[in-house]
Amino acid sequence: MEEIRIQKFLSEAGILSRRKAEEEISAGRVLVDGVPATTGQKIDPATQTVTYKGKLVEKPDRLRYFMFYKPRGVVCTMSDEKGRRCIADVIRESGLPVAVLPIGRLDLDSEGLLLLTNDGECINRLTHPSTSAAKIYMVKVSPEPSGAQVRTLRSPMVLDGYKIRPVEVETLPGFDAGLLRFTLHEGRNRQIRKMCESCGYKVIFLKRVAVGSLKLGELKAGQYRKLTQPEVDMLMKEAGDGEK
Repeated sequence: MEEIRIQKFLSEAGILSRRKAEEEISAGRVLVDGVPATTGQKIDPATQTVTYKGKLVEKPDRLRYFMFYKPRGVVCTMSDEKGRRCIADVIRESGLPVAVLPIGRLDLDSEGLLLLTNDGECINRLTHPSTSAAKIYMVKVSPEPSGAQVRTLRSPMVLDGYKIRPVEVETLPGFDAGLLRFTLHEGRNRQIRKMCESCGYKVIFLKRVAVGSLKLGELKAGQYRKLTQPEVDMLMKEAGDGEK
């Protein structure tokens, strides 16, 4: 078998993203044939053994993809040092039949569509900054913004020293006052909340309703459904090439 970099192997195994793999390798938690791995090291998965935190790492026999409704009040990590309820707890309670990881995150106070998979390359492509898959959110803010204030939200912004990509923001006439639809083409940490805070608005609730062509639909908090192969194919097409 062709040799591949250890970060790519861990990503394809659905264990860690490539960035997280680099952190765990540096921390000495990844071993190759019993010896601590080094970042960028090439391995032959057919002849060498890789372990992470003492557990054997193998590529899954079958790649699986799910749409999941993350409830509000859940930390979007597989474990939490503060003992808060995390996504691993909710996945386990939902009865999902396979081990999966979330693609990206929704913060503690946000809810809605979260994609789950054991396909590490899919995770890498959809979380890479170059991804073109749009993410759509319904956001209730207070006070109700005027048309001029909405245009400010659409204008170029710098958050945490980074110039964000243009964001589509629309009011939804006929719905609750202060309800906006945000369409993002990147996912900076707490981006929508920071945008709103910078304009003097308080976020009352934030719900992701779509990723690319995938829509949350009728799912309720804590529920999931398996993605069809056409949905997976379209999602990967929308994601673009991602990181090489």
